[in-house]
Amino acid sequence: MNLPNALTVSRLIAIPVLMAVMLVPFPSHDLVAAGIFAVFSVTDTLDGQIARRYGLVTELGKFLDPLADKLFVLAVLVALVQEGLIPAWVAIVIFGRELLITILRSVAVGQGRMISASSLGKAKTLAQVTAILLIILGRPYPFLEPYANAVLAVALVVTIYSGFDYLWKFRHVLLGNAPRQVVVLPVGGGGPTASDVVHPLARELGDKLAAAGLTISLAESCTGGLVAKLMTDLPGSSAYFRGGIVAYSNEVKRSQLGVAAALLTEHGAVSSEVALAMAEGARNSLGTDLALSVTGISGPEADGTDKPVGLTFIGVVGPGLGRVVEHHWDGDRWDNRRSSAEAALQLAITVIPEIVVDRRTGVR
Repeated sequence: MNLPNALTVSRLIAIPVLMAVMLVPFPSHDLVAAGIFAVFSVTDTLDGQIARRYGLVTELGKFLDPLADKLFVLAVLVALVQEGLIPAWVAIVIFGRELLITILRSVAVGQGRMISASSLGKAKTLAQVTAILLIILGRPYPFLEPYANAVLAVALVVTIYSGFDYLWKFRHVLLGNAPRQVVVLPVGGGGPTASDVVHPLARELGDKLAAAGLTISLAESCTGGLVAKLMTDLPGSSAYFRGGIVAYSNEVKRSQLGVAAALLTEHGAVSSEVALAMAEGARNSLGTDLALSVTGISGPEADGTDKPVGLTFIGVVGPGLGRVVEHHWDGDRWDNRRSSAEAALQLAITVIPEIVVDRRTGVR
């Protein structure tokens, strides 16, 4: 039972206490209820941040955290309906949305996919918590009731809209047509042929690098070596691909790629500045004409930063060339990683003509 799990369990323990305080009248019981609700709502954010930052994510935590979140909010909604502070249909809409997204995530897990939290989902949670606090406080302080009703209306709109947003973005999960990578083995046995597994972009990049006589290296973070995997699926890629560095931690970015600590502190690992420095570090370390870098937040969480899931920077450096492209993906973890890898290959393909021109003019 580590600290994040203890915070999650405390939220479960707080449920009967909070309901009793809300339903049993005594002096200032609404103020006490509002305080309890506010404190334990904060634990919902703290447990995840602590778990990710200090490597304390456990299977127990993955099970308990969403359970505690749903039960905590449901219990408060039931108490508010019981006290006549909100109509029952409001509680049904809010909890119905949560149930629907939970089912969607469960189906996605069965397909080997993960659905990350979106910025709309986080806005929904903030709006709901604010509305509930104002509703509770509106009983002892009637002047807050108009504000509570206004915020509740906003919370309902965001709740419904974010639910439809999830359903639309991940409709392929429910329709059963989610894209998958399939390797077809030959009937006679043995390994797959080159045409079975080579990504078209990797093949095109390989052809162009070979034709131009260029070498390439990689610095990958969020893709975890996926770009290198796609490139080396092509037989003969050793003619132009020197190697790659998977710099998943900031320490490796500093020690292996030479990324300045000041850049990481000032701009964060997921930034255009760090992407460019990573690419330069790979090119210098591995001695290639061209170098690509990928750094981003694949999901399902933002790893303790305030940057959105899906934000990705892809850098490329070469003779007389330094460029970074920013992307905002909206898929699950695997979709975001795959999109980043494909975008990196496409960026390299795009800049090769510029590098070829520079080489012919003698620029190194």
